[in-house]
Amino acid sequence: MTHPLYLDYAATTPMAPEVALAMAQCLTLEGDFANPASLQHSLGERAYHLVETARSDIAELLKCKASDLIFTSGATEANNLALKGLAFSPQNTLKHIITSATEHKAILDTCHSLETQGFTVTYLKPDHNGLINLETLLEAITPDTFLVSLMHVNNETGVIQNIEAIAQALQERQQAFPNHTLYFHVDAAQSVGKLAIDLSQTPIDLLSVSAHKCYGPKGIGCLYIRNRKRQHLMPLMQGGGQEFGLRPGTLPTHQIIGMATAFKLAAHSLEKDQQHAEQLAQFLTEQLNTLKGVHFNGDQQQKLASIINISFDDVGSDSLMIHLKDQLAIANGSACNTGTIEASHVLRAMGIEGDRLYGAVRISFGRYTTAQAIQQAGQTLYNEVLRLRQLALEL
Repeated sequence: MTHPLYLDYAATTPMAPEVALAMAQCLTLEGDFANPASLQHSLGERAYHLVETARSDIAELLKCKASDLIFTSGATEANNLALKGLAFSPQNTLKHIITSATEHKAILDTCHSLETQGFTVTYLKPDHNGLINLETLLEAITPDTFLVSLMHVNNETGVIQNIEAIAQALQERQQAFPNHTLYFHVDAAQSVGKLAIDLSQTPIDLLSVSAHKCYGPKGIGCLYIRNRKRQHLMPLMQGGGQEFGLRPGTLPTHQIIGMATAFKLAAHSLEKDQQHAEQLAQFLTEQLNTLKGVHFNGDQQQKLASIINISFDDVGSDSLMIHLKDQLAIANGSACNTGTIEASHVLRAMGIEGDRLYGAVRISFGRYTTAQAIQQAGQTLYNEVLRLRQLALEL
């Protein structure tokens, strides 16, 4: 069977071979398979020390204290723990949250759930390019606001929010509320390992991370909690007491080692990966721009090079996806739910409607994508768009 060209890195990345090897060494009797909580024997102690070394390796990439990292099953759980953990903290008496309308469903659905439990949420609208206006954000803050939650890189458009400027502005605004803390949470699932993040310099209070967006395994992530010992998040689950009582359950040594290995690789190849993605993006953009009726969605300057969201006039994304599914593994901006097409909430929040909304596709690539693959993908897209347009004229 011939596999389609994989251009859906924003959904998940292929695991780095070095990661797979490191994980395999933690699975069998001959390796470090023991429960890291079994400190009664040397095998458990070794697993424990491997986990803590991995925690330190991840902290080195993020430039934070290892003790402020809590392992989770991924960014979705980390987002839930951040938002619900703060909302239901015994220390919190406030009820207002600020986020954006272009967040991942892991944030939006969590906020909708909190709204049913007495909290109020402001969903900021971005501009037409997908960027959040800082002044609009600051104006939305009230004496009842305890949390601002924004994603670093949008998973559909690749648009980068200026989290450094936002974090600094929120820290300054905090001075107006001396009696309570205004927390800043960042969903960094799409940015960790692709953009430099320095938590020692940027005043972010909570940050959600996923391994499988950065050539690591699925099913593992972490939540950074600044000065964790002084914060009192309400855990989502009980039982076992692992991860400082915030996330119970036996720690998956192999996944944690895989995550740390992936992040160490990313730290060493960050600049190289960025340059590679920029070259591929330029190549593909030049190819597709030879077509008429092409629209690139989202800000084209303040974005991650490896995610391209594009619409073609007179070509629906569903038709394009159906005809290309055996040639290109790409994504579209709509989701099929019980036969109903739902338009991208991200593009819609940006004010994009009509054919451009329903015709949007996302192309995402990364470390293992070759220039040859991009050239082939560009030519395939070019030919199929022309074919579908001609077919529409003949009907």
